[in-house]
Amino acid sequence: MLSVMFRKKTVAIFSMTLIALLTLIACSKGSSTGGGENEEPGDGVDEFKSDMLKNYSDNIIIPAFTDLNDKIGTLETAVHAFLDAPDQTKHNALKASFKNVYVSYQNISVAYFGPSAALLLNNYLNTFPAVPSKIEAGIQSGNYNFNLPVSSDSIQGFPTLDYLLFSENAVAKFSDANSANRKKYVRDIVSRIKALTANAQTQWTGSYRNSFITSLKTDVGSSIGALVNQFAFELDAMKGPRIGWPFGKQSNGIVFADRCEGYYSGITGDLAVANLKSLKNYFIGNSGKGISDYLVLLKKDQLNTTVVNQFETAISALQAIPQPTSEAFINNAPLVEEAYKQVQKLLTLIKTDVASATGVQITYMDNDGD
Repeated sequence: MLSVMFRKKTVAIFSMTLIALLTLIACSKGSSTGGGENEEPGDGVDEFKSDMLKNYSDNIIIPAFTDLNDKIGTLETAVHAFLDAPDQTKHNALKASFKNVYVSYQNISVAYFGPSAALLLNNYLNTFPAVPSKIEAGIQSGNYNFNLPVSSDSIQGFPTLDYLLFSENAVAKFSDANSANRKKYVRDIVSRIKALTANAQTQWTGSYRNSFITSLKTDVGSSIGALVNQFAFELDAMKGPRIGWPFGKQSNGIVFADRCEGYYSGITGDLAVANLKSLKNYFIGNSGKGISDYLVLLKKDQLNTTVVNQFETAISALQAIPQPTSEAFINNAPLVEEAYKQVQKLLTLIKTDVASATGVQITYMDNDGD
C-alpha cells in the first residue's frame, strides 16, 4: 500500500509538472489579452488583470522567494555549525532554522509554474515521504545523483533533511567514526536546495516576470489559469499526501503516520497550517488585488465570500488538531476527520466554482482520482 501511495503522488506531481512546463512556454510568447467567459469587452478587465498579476509577482511571489532564500542561508549556517561539532545545543538551533525554512517554503509551493516548474522545484525540494533505505544506501556507497527526475526526488530536499537530522539517534549518527559520508550528504542537499531556489528567484526577477504579468487570458497556459490550477492542486495535496493518506483515507482506515510532511521533526501541523494560510493569502492577493477581487469584478461576490469564509473554517480546523499531528491521526481522529472534511469543501469550491467563474480549465491529474 505504501508503494502504491508513493507512486500515485509521483504521477500526480509529474503530471502537474508537464502542465506547468506548458505554462512557461505559453507565457514566454509574450502579451495576450482576453479572458474568461464571464467578462465583457471594454469593461477594464484586462487592466485589472494586469494589476493583479503585477501584485502577485512583485508583492507575493518574488518576496516569498527572497524570504525563502534568506532562511536557507540561515539554515546552511546552522547545518555547518552542527556538522562541524555535533551536540544537542547546536541540534536545537538547527531544528528551529529547519522549521523556519520549511514553513517559508510553503509560500512558494503554490507558485509551481514558470521557473519553478522548469526546475522541477517542488519535486526536488518537497517529495515526501523520503525513502530512508535509498538515502542510507546512497550515504554508504557515496554514489547518488540528485539530478534524476522522479528516481531521485525522494532522496533529497526538505523531507530527506527531516529524516537525516531529526530521526531517532540523529545526533549520535553524526558523531560516530563513520559519519563523514553522512555529513557530506547533508551538505550536498543544502547546497542543492540553495542553488535551485536562487535560480528560480533570479528567473522571476529577470525575464519571466514580464511574461507572467502580460499573460492576461484565463485559458490553458495563462498565468491566471496556472494560479487557479495550483490553488486546487495544493488543496488536493492537503487532502491527500499531507493529511488524508497518512490518516488512512486510502488504506481502509489504517494510519501511516510516518508518511506525512515534517514527520521526524514533528512539525506536520505547522506546515499544513502555513500552507493553507499561504493559499488564502494568494487567493485574496495579500493587501493588493487577487483572485478574490477578480471574482467580485465578475459579480461573483457571494462565491468570493463563501470561499474566504471556508478558508478560515479550514484553517481553524487544522489548528484545532493537537501536535504532533502524527499522533493525532490516532489519538484525535475526530479532529483530523473534521479538518479533512473542511479542506475537501474548500477544494470543491476552488476546483469547481472558482474555476468555472473565472473561465479556468482544471488540467492537472488529481492525487487520488476522486
